[in-house]
Formats: sequence, C-alpha cells, structure tokens
Amino acid sequence: MAREPAEGGGRRRRTRWDAEANRERLLAAAVTVMLREGRHAPLRTIAEEAGVGIATFYRKYADRDALMQALEHRAYDLLVGILEEIAARRCSGREAIGEYLARCLAVADQLVLPLHGAPPLVTDEAVHARRTIYGHLDAFLDRGRADGSVRATANATDLIVFTSLLTQPLAHGPDWPRAAERQLALFLNALTVEGPTGLPGPAIERTDIETAFARHAAGD
Repeated sequence: MAREPAEGGGRRRRTRWDAEANRERLLAAAVTVMLREGRHAPLRTIAEEAGVGIATFYRKYADRDALMQALEHRAYDLLVGILEEIAARRCSGREAIGEYLARCLAVADQLVLPLHGAPPLVTDEAVHARRTIYGHLDAFLDRGRADGSVRATANATDLIVFTSLLTQPLAHGPDWPRAAERQLALFLNALTVEGPTGLPGPAIERTDIETAFARHAAGD
C-alpha cells in the first residue's frame, strides 16, 4: 500500500525542525563561548560546546564572518519578536519603551549587533530588520506623545543608542544589574519631561546609522 502523503510531509518537516534545532544549538553555543573567551574564541571550541564535530560546524558556517552574520540576524529576529509582542499590548508609550529596554537588558548576552562591536551588515535583510525595529520604536514614541506619557524630544535612534549602552556591562563595575536598572529608570523618567534643555543637535537619525554602517562595510 502506498504511504500517505502526510507521512512524507511529516519527515520533511522533521528534517527542517532538526536542521533549525542544530542551527540554534550552534548559535547558542557560539554566544556562550564568546562570552567566556571573547569574540575570537576558536571555532573548534564552539563546535565542541554545541556537541558537534568541526566538519559539521563548517558545513553550517564557512568561517567566523559567516558565524557572526548569523548571530547578528539572530539578534535582529529576537528584537523584532520582542517588539511585536509589546506592540500588541494595550499600554502607554512610556510603558512600551520601558518593557522593551527591560527585555533587552534580560537578553543582553544574546545581542550580537553592530553597536555592540559586531561587523555591520548592509544586506537587504539586515537593513529591513533595522527598519522594522525603528518603526516599532517610533510607534512607541508616537503612542507616548499621544497619551502624554512621553514629552521629551527623544527619537528612535536615542532609544537604540541607550539600549546599546545599557546592555554592555561596565568592566569591573560594581553590581551591574542594579546599576543598569537605575540607568533604565533614570532614562524613563527623563522621557516624561519636556527637554532636556541644551540638548546637542541636530538629532542623530536612522539614516546616519546606516551611512556609518555602509562606510564601515566599504572599508572607508
């Protein structure tokens, strides 16, 4: 008797699930090892951490650059997922921004991104991901100005820059989690007041960030 098509489809889906699980295990291992040994940790060590041979690693990622690019895309996907969840909630703009910052702080070790020192990607996919992140943050700011919870002249780039600073612990600093939470609270409080006065300008925009990334990618 011929097999039901669903069985074959099930095997194909299982293969895709297994491949995705293996990919995530490798990337998670890369984050763990790089946190422990630095960004230039041996790729063989990453493979061992993931429980695979180095040949399997190279079949997935041809070199360190390919691995870093995959980690960057993984970080973008993580941030977009967080933003989409927050966007679906009924909360004030300030609360949405606070939730975003707090969740970024909670997954700080997973954020392999250009403003954290990773090589900036200027592929269509990476640019689209960054545009999506900016779009959500702009929407949170607009929501806050509409509901009165945000009065400062901050823009989405200000939020992104602050996030990049917040999610990189100070070397040898005391009790970083508590210090980071205080900085987060101070930033949120600043969003509720007009000003600050004497704010240096002009504002840094998304296009300024993308231009800087493009120059770096071009070797300028």
